[in-house]
Formats: sequence, C-alpha cells, structure tokens
Amino acid sequence: MSDTDLKTRTRTKPKLDRPKLHKVILVNDDFTPREFVVVVLRIEFRIGEEQAHRIMITAHQKGVCVVAVFTREIAETKAKNACDLARAHGYPLMFTTEPEE
Repeated sequence: MSDTDLKTRTRTKPKLDRPKLHKVILVNDDFTPREFVVVVLRIEFRIGEEQAHRIMITAHQKGVCVVAVFTREIAETKAKNACDLARAHGYPLMFTTEPEE
C-alpha cells in the first residue's frame, strides 16, 4: 500500500444548539384563593407543597413569580393547562411564558 491509500478522513459533527428555554410565570390576582393556586402548582408542575406555597406567596407579594423553566413547547403547554384548570373552576388565574435570557 502506498501513502495515498491511507488518507485520513476527518468527519465533522454538526454542532446542535440547545433548545431555547422559557420561563413559566405565575401572575397574581385578587380573586383566586391561595389554596387553589397551590393545588394547581402541585398538579400541573408537580411541585411539593412547601415549594408551591413559597411560589404562591412570592407571586402574591411581588405580583409575579417564575414557577419553572422548560423548553418553549413544554412551558407553553404547562401554562395553558394550568390556566385551563383554573378556568374550569371559575378562577381567573393566569400563567404566562417568556424566553429566558
């Protein structure tokens, strides 16, 4: 074999970007009972009782609170499901999403 038969091939792997993350934000309102907010957080976001209570209190005191961070599709789905659950029980509870910086 000659040197030309043993050429080294280099392969480049395409660099994949990580998906952009989005924050799910709980928006405080004066109508939804605090206990119900905790229930929604526990059901939809699978958050423990204590953490759900802290998130609810933070939103109550500051007006908004970041609940969790997910990929865009998951964040939007969880926010929509949480809002739908609240609407089904007659409450105006609102969750929004925004890109993480």
